[in-house]
Amino acid sequence: MHSTRVIHSVSCHAEGEVGDVIVGGVAPPPGESLWAQSRWIAADATLRDFMLNEPRGGVFRHVNLLVPAKDPRAQMGFIIMEPEDTPPMSGSNSLCVATVLLETGILPMQEPCTRLVLEAPGGLIEVSARCAQGRVEEVEVRNLPSFVAHRDLTLEVAGLGSLRVDTAFGGDSFVIVDAEDLGFQVTPDEARELVEVGMRITRAVNEQVGFEHPDNPHWRHVSFCQIAAPLVREQGAWVGRNTVAIQPGKLDRSPTGTGCSARMALLHAQGRLAVGETFIGESILGSRFHCRIEATTDLGGRPAIVPSIRGRAFITGTHQHILDPHDPWPSGYRIADTWPQRLA
Repeated sequence: MHSTRVIHSVSCHAEGEVGDVIVGGVAPPPGESLWAQSRWIAADATLRDFMLNEPRGGVFRHVNLLVPAKDPRAQMGFIIMEPEDTPPMSGSNSLCVATVLLETGILPMQEPCTRLVLEAPGGLIEVSARCAQGRVEEVEVRNLPSFVAHRDLTLEVAGLGSLRVDTAFGGDSFVIVDAEDLGFQVTPDEARELVEVGMRITRAVNEQVGFEHPDNPHWRHVSFCQIAAPLVREQGAWVGRNTVAIQPGKLDRSPTGTGCSARMALLHAQGRLAVGETFIGESILGSRFHCRIEATTDLGGRPAIVPSIRGRAFITGTHQHILDPHDPWPSGYRIADTWPQRLA
């Protein structure tokens, strides 16, 4: 076996969404902050391509790079690499990172509860992991402040006509549209249509509206389209099924932690969800995140909420990714049968 590099990773998923974690073989990227380091990773693209492109990756895969925290309050930092974006935060990926850190012994596990502070590119998150017999049974993350950007927008979408949409931030930026308005039940058999419609809506909102974050002027686009089914009441909590279309064209398998946070911000602004109330996000697989509005806050003069996300993550394997010096595709490759062309 010949190799010019070896990257060690632990494979993991959170309620169905893959979030692998690089635990060795990669030096921290340059940058004075986690955000600057994530921008370097995004611009350089070498690590992203190596891990996400075929033959090592695929459009279904997310990868997280562990790095030393910059903020002294945090025990570890992590940089999220999604198929097209290198985002400020991800709920499912943070659950995977916390689980890998504790179950591999990188950070010490305390039973029955381990409390951590982790640093994402978008800021600090608080983690509470319920642990028993050496494994992480459930993780709760206190997410970044989340807010509504625009309510009741009229969006013109090719092939769909006029749609009423909202935009919000839950650690990443979303356009939220009613599944019933589009004729969807949000079931697995609709997946290909959901992706295609979601990509068109994301493209339209970026062309017609864009996005502004009050504390991060660099984040100026909507990343995802959340197609949200109507709320139903279950044992005193609101349950909202959804699916999120991720660039360049896949559905989130989990309920999407940042998407649940964005939807809770919208529900709070609509007067439908109060501080302390539970919201259960349900994915296209039927997996669930149990969420809550912990508090209200102010973000650059904009009303915001502090959301929490609770769910499970499961380690599925360990890997050593190598590069044979004779490999004709050292950066991998993308073929449009499984990796669609980016539309926005």
